[in-house]
Amino acid sequence: MPTRARTTSAKTDGAARFEGFADAGCTFFKQLAKNQDRDWFAKHKAEFQEGWERPMLSLLREAKTKLDGAYPDCDIAEPKVFRIHRDVRFSADKSPYKTHIGGALYVKIGQKGMTEVPAPLYVQLGTESFSGAGHYMMDAAQLAKFRASVVDEEKGGELAKIVAKLEKAGFVMGSHDELKKVPRGFDAEHPRASLLKKKGLVVTFPKLSSPKVIAERKFLDEVVTHAKAVAPLVRWLTFHAST
Repeated sequence: MPTRARTTSAKTDGAARFEGFADAGCTFFKQLAKNQDRDWFAKHKAEFQEGWERPMLSLLREAKTKLDGAYPDCDIAEPKVFRIHRDVRFSADKSPYKTHIGGALYVKIGQKGMTEVPAPLYVQLGTESFSGAGHYMMDAAQLAKFRASVVDEEKGGELAKIVAKLEKAGFVMGSHDELKKVPRGFDAEHPRASLLKKKGLVVTFPKLSSPKVIAERKFLDEVVTHAKAVAPLVRWLTFHAST
């Protein structure tokens, strides 16, 4: 669940009621994977914008409104739609385009950039598709606060209950990176050792009712239902693992 990539403005023209993405098979991105060429993309840019970029913004804007009640003690920022262009400066792979579109909602915390705080919702569609939420990559200060909260009996106990409930419901917990051992200074036999090893905490939503649903308005309802279910986790991360 990327959180540090460049994003397009949430003020992209043409955002309207979400009615689904261009097609359930993500054909555009499969073609883009075979045509990593700027001339090809220029010829198909309108197809990307109309079929994927604008619907993503519409989806996130409607999701933001629908999720407001699940966040009574914090605000959700305006949607972020990630750029299709890859940052190739430090990559051996010089392919200019991502083969998916990604977009997210972030919790507002002070004046911080929204890329450094928990996400109530992240949606990615393309050659690899999934939806989820959480805090993908914690910085040093956030990680220190997270670990201190995990070992706290009240805060850590609350998190453990939230995680267990989500896993029982079919959500999958993960992290962008994880230590092999419990970090130095913490009890290796701590009951929440598995959480202490994580350098971030994200949750992937259960499978969709059908792959075809992304081309329908019903996709919004399914995503919002899952996002509401994981709101307690995102709120815990907001107040106990963010700076």
